[in-house]
Amino acid sequence: MIDISSELEENIIIIKKFGVRRIGLFGSAVRGELTKESDVDLLVEFEEECENFFNLINLYFFLQNLLHRKIDLVTTDSISPYLAPYILKEVKYIEKLS
Repeated sequence: MIDISSELEENIIIIKKFGVRRIGLFGSAVRGELTKESDVDLLVEFEEECENFFNLINLYFFLQNLLHRKIDLVTTDSISPYLAPYILKEVKYIEKLS
């Protein structure tokens, strides 16, 4: 199984081209519960001038192809207020972008 964090770090230059300020993992990938069938949960924060649907959808497809699995891509602005405390508590940001 690929190391998700390493894959993201190795492709950080491309990820930045989508206007990403920070990107982090949460969910099963952080808790050590990732299986072959698991999707990857990612929290992304865009640079203010780059936050648009075009960058979001292109980043989504890029990451899905890179990681060879389904992903859930959530922006910091779109987190449900009910889930935000749990997500923000466990998110592990990719160091090369933080």
